[in-house]
Amino acid sequence: MAILSKRLQADVSRKVLKETLVSVSFLDAAGNKATDVSDALYGVRDLRRRRNYALQQSINIGEPYFFEVVPGVGTWVVGLENNRMIHGSMVAQEVRLLKSGISDQTIVDVLISKGIASADAEAVYDSLPVFDREAFVAASVKAKEVFYGLSGWQPVLIEEKRRQALQQEQLNRAIHERREQGGGALYAFEKERQLLSNIRAGDRNQARRILNDMLANIYLSSPKLVVLRARSIELMSCLSRAAIEDNPLLEPLIERNHRWTEALLEATSFEDLSLSLMSALDDFCDGIYLHGVNRSNEHVRKALDYIRAEHARALSVSEVARHVGLSESRLSHLVKECTGRTMIQIVRDVRIRQAQHLLERSSMSCSEIAYAVGFSDQSYFIKQFRKTVGRTPARYRQRRFG
Repeated sequence: MAILSKRLQADVSRKVLKETLVSVSFLDAAGNKATDVSDALYGVRDLRRRRNYALQQSINIGEPYFFEVVPGVGTWVVGLENNRMIHGSMVAQEVRLLKSGISDQTIVDVLISKGIASADAEAVYDSLPVFDREAFVAASVKAKEVFYGLSGWQPVLIEEKRRQALQQEQLNRAIHERREQGGGALYAFEKERQLLSNIRAGDRNQARRILNDMLANIYLSSPKLVVLRARSIELMSCLSRAAIEDNPLLEPLIERNHRWTEALLEATSFEDLSLSLMSALDDFCDGIYLHGVNRSNEHVRKALDYIRAEHARALSVSEVARHVGLSESRLSHLVKECTGRTMIQIVRDVRIRQAQHLLERSSMSCSEIAYAVGFSDQSYFIKQFRKTVGRTPARYRQRRFG
């Protein structure tokens, strides 16, 4: 794990131990030790294989992965990833779990059966620290925060997987609720209208809840993938058609709908299908948000498209006007007339909206997000974010994820 310096490993280990009382070590992607530290249970049969499996699970669920090496003795693994490149794992020293319900002698006997020398097994077991299971698992979350905070790595894949796992959990909950309520009927057209209404209002969270409810009803009506896929494609087509009927300048949604359909057709499971549908909904929301206020002018549509594509860099009204082919004053007048907002307000709002996405979907710091979305000054970003959203970026993230 050459990319992870010994100094960083030492700094992370020290801070994790101080804040959680848990000792950690580091393994490379193949499961080899990256630090020269003692490993009391290294001789346990299949431990390396199980650690490698835990690494994959940590990446797949976007969270630390806890498992019991033997009954009554636990550890956890945190996947270490930077911009979709997996570099290894951070592993907790094994601990004895309080209230496991298993006698000490039984655990010692299992350790012997798993490959620990009988003369050493009792001493090895006695050397393990004792932890409450819940506190030990909570320490893994803190350790993850410490590592990514000190390293500056960007766990893009892990955050994506965590978000997908959360969406799937919400969907499973919706299916369970529908079953308890005797659900199974096809979703009503009223749901489509509610969904589109919430998208137009910019309430993405409520839109996702409605979509989960619709997916639950679709699933209960027929769990066959081919039927689910067809109804998902039909749903996005209906939303696109309704949006275009309301605003002809939203015609670019037709092209996007082709991309959504391709992704839905490629889904090989209900989980993949629901994630693709959620992604399509997000893209649809962006299109509605940006163009839904504009009902009359092609030049304004072109300007909004350009702002959306180029918002992350320094962007002037004169540049947008040159792209559209109008004078600066004429374009500013048209934008104000069609949207009720100035060009500067629209650029700011697009940047703030993108910042919300990054706060929800990444572990980037507020300062990193400020520069990533086009603000050159962090203080100004925080001021504008609070003015638009009603709270600071830090409080927004905290309220969203606790």
